[in-house]
Amino acid sequence: MAMPIEGEAPARGRWRALLILCTAVVAALTTWFSATAITPELARAFDLSPSMLAWLTNGVQLGFVAGAIGASLVNLPDIVRLNRLMGAAALVAAAANAAMLIAPSPLALILARIVTGAALAAVYPPAMKLVATWFVSGRGFALGAIISAITLGSALPHLVRALSTALEWHVVVASTSGAALLAALIFFLFAREGPYPFGRAVFDPRQIGAVFRDRPLRLAIFGYLGHMWELYGAWAWLLVYARVALAAQGEDAAAASFLTFAMIGAGAVGCLLGGVLSDRIGRTATTAGMMIVSGLCALSIGFAFTGPVWLFVAIALVWGVTIVGDSAQFSAAVTELADRRYVGTALSIQVGLGFALTVFTIWLLPEIAIRFGSWQWVFLILAIGPAFGAYSMLRLRRDPDSLRLAGGLR
Repeated sequence: MAMPIEGEAPARGRWRALLILCTAVVAALTTWFSATAITPELARAFDLSPSMLAWLTNGVQLGFVAGAIGASLVNLPDIVRLNRLMGAAALVAAAANAAMLIAPSPLALILARIVTGAALAAVYPPAMKLVATWFVSGRGFALGAIISAITLGSALPHLVRALSTALEWHVVVASTSGAALLAALIFFLFAREGPYPFGRAVFDPRQIGAVFRDRPLRLAIFGYLGHMWELYGAWAWLLVYARVALAAQGEDAAAASFLTFAMIGAGAVGCLLGGVLSDRIGRTATTAGMMIVSGLCALSIGFAFTGPVWLFVAIALVWGVTIVGDSAQFSAAVTELADRRYVGTALSIQVGLGFALTVFTIWLLPEIAIRFGSWQWVFLILAIGPAFGAYSMLRLRRDPDSLRLAGGLR
């Protein structure tokens, strides 16, 4: 299969294909944070400690890493048609998510989350690959739209929880499983590959050394790791953080769920903005700029912990836009910088290391809160990530090889 050539005519029907994919991805990804949105309720129902609560989200992260690496090792996206792979994976995610309704123990609950994460590893990366087969020009925007859909899907369980506070937590689980079933139908019936298919992008462990000896590529991966250090730590614990902060300001639990939905959901706008900016001013400028702003939000939100409410909400919303708005552009940068012989290896390393790193930050934040007896300043530690990431991308910008990014826009 040939690589698409820059300058080819836009594929007919590409916007319809993008809309179909984004709709299905939103529905499937509601299962990612379905447990996170109801952590207080699950803590009471299963008598979970803060460390065990962390593993409700970390189970998904670990499952995703294992699923992504496993799929790459056997080259699953090239063996199974992408729409069928994603449809089957969405069915598995729906079933594993629904298993929380009958889980007999905390261990069973966590195992269900691990399976959910592994299934989503066959939805998220293949969706990125599939949409790229439709777009030659405007690929940064298209990839940003897919990450926007992932972000919106991740936020929706918090909205369901906010709207159903008078109902049992089972409503969130049942509705997100139903959404994943809908996603499976859309993938099976309506999604298809575009006219610009990619050649095989295989994970080859023998090429790992070559990836890290390539300085521009190494800097792009470092930028992504800085981004991931911050992203899922904030997403996983914002609900708990907001509940404590808003309770101190006289607001109720529903307000915290609404804010968490708004903060994560704002990232959908950020991803579209990041795609547009990346295609117009370059990958390094966009990623570094967004990480600088998001890092400042991580540093400052603790100062608004006790109010005023408007300031706390404003910082959270700006953080929501910038914390994920650059996400798709790191993958775009890797595909532009890597030697074609090891693009697949580079992408697998990037995703595997990034999500593995999130396991540590998700575990770390409640440990800091326990140690200091307060959640107020826990997000300060997250600012380390965007600082490191922005530094890496600005170093990449000074490298002559960065001219290969975004058609020379760096």
